[in-house]
Amino acid sequence: MSDTHKTLLRGAKVLGGEPRDVLIEGERIAAVGTGLDADGGTVIDAAGQILLPGLVDLHTHLREPGREDSETVLTGTRAAAIGGFTAVHAMANTFPVADTAGVVEQVWRLGKESGYCDVQPIGAVTVGLDGKKLAELGAMHDSAAGVRVFSDDGKCVDDAVIMRRALEYVKAFDGVIAQHAQEPRLTEGAQMNEGVVSAELGLGGWPAVAEESIIARDVLLAAHVGSRVHICHLSTAGSVEIVRWAKSKGWNVTAEVTPHHLLLTDELVRSYDPVYKVNPPLRTEADVMALREALADGTIDCVATDHAPHPHEDKDCEWGAAAMGMVGLETALSVVQHTMVDTGLLDWTGVADRMSTRPSAIGRLTGHGRPIAAGEPANLTLLDSAYRGVVNPAGFASRSRNTPYEGRELPGRVTYTFLRGRATVVDGKLA
Repeated sequence: MSDTHKTLLRGAKVLGGEPRDVLIEGERIAAVGTGLDADGGTVIDAAGQILLPGLVDLHTHLREPGREDSETVLTGTRAAAIGGFTAVHAMANTFPVADTAGVVEQVWRLGKESGYCDVQPIGAVTVGLDGKKLAELGAMHDSAAGVRVFSDDGKCVDDAVIMRRALEYVKAFDGVIAQHAQEPRLTEGAQMNEGVVSAELGLGGWPAVAEESIIARDVLLAAHVGSRVHICHLSTAGSVEIVRWAKSKGWNVTAEVTPHHLLLTDELVRSYDPVYKVNPPLRTEADVMALREALADGTIDCVATDHAPHPHEDKDCEWGAAAMGMVGLETALSVVQHTMVDTGLLDWTGVADRMSTRPSAIGRLTGHGRPIAAGEPANLTLLDSAYRGVVNPAGFASRSRNTPYEGRELPGRVTYTFLRGRATVVDGKLA
């Protein structure tokens, strides 16, 4: 029996515009207008709240299989729903690595079972993330998971020949290689951004050129073979310039930025608090401002969380021994509101584009990133943008607590998330 339950969102500001009623019937949006009738269904007073298409994350670490102590597909998708996401792309650096059809199908099936958001597995580019031999890209694409995005994220595909072969291979099915741009020889022993602060603290520096040199090489390779390359977690002003140049040539290059690189700088490392240890590292204020401008003008296509959960023992230790990474799903939209909307750099239509439409297009996801219009899938996020609250990780749905925003006031709170018409979040809590 089909579920044709009706839900009426009354007076929502669709993409931040004029108030509209949005009627959801079953899995789809039935109507958008004024004075709509719920016809016996549930009515939600959405007055003053922003209605966005369900958010899509191109870069999530769900850790399952193998590191269920930090996150599982279930806990990660719950965190995603709380953050307003209806789809996430799960990175391949699991144990075992998602480098075969069997592992990506396992992750995909776990996503189906969890039900809090769609999980699209990302396949590894190379066997075991070792950078030596191409993984089963075709088999992963042909599997039930239908993989279109491949990445060795956490490691760089630093061999130019392997990278070229991968770019050539995925052309056959319109796939994309998502590169973690980090020249390994330039970052041996790196602990933070190379610059004034690293020199003063005596910590090993991760120079901007380690990122920029790989991006420069890879946009040239993508152009040479006529393929698609996506740059993960772009973090420097120089990287922005290279991507801008590649796009001006008409090359098929896309890029993402994380919320933390839009807000935090390497000055925070002076605290020696390992919660600020991340790869790529927090950069300078000048880099942060360049990233914001590039996201605003479209040079950077989308925001991706790089949600990287770790158990407390991997973070509650001295800086040098700590794992790199931050959780980000539950705070992403708040950070984007704070850095991009409240500063006037983006409007809510722009946020919908950078956090739903474009990531869906890059990942070739169907049913997500769609317009809020009659007949479209009801993947929706309702945000109380007037809300102000202090981040308290104790209340997170994620299994991990390694947020750099603890104790910081951020704007905005997701009140409802709908996945194909079904509420996964109600009044800010998991349904």
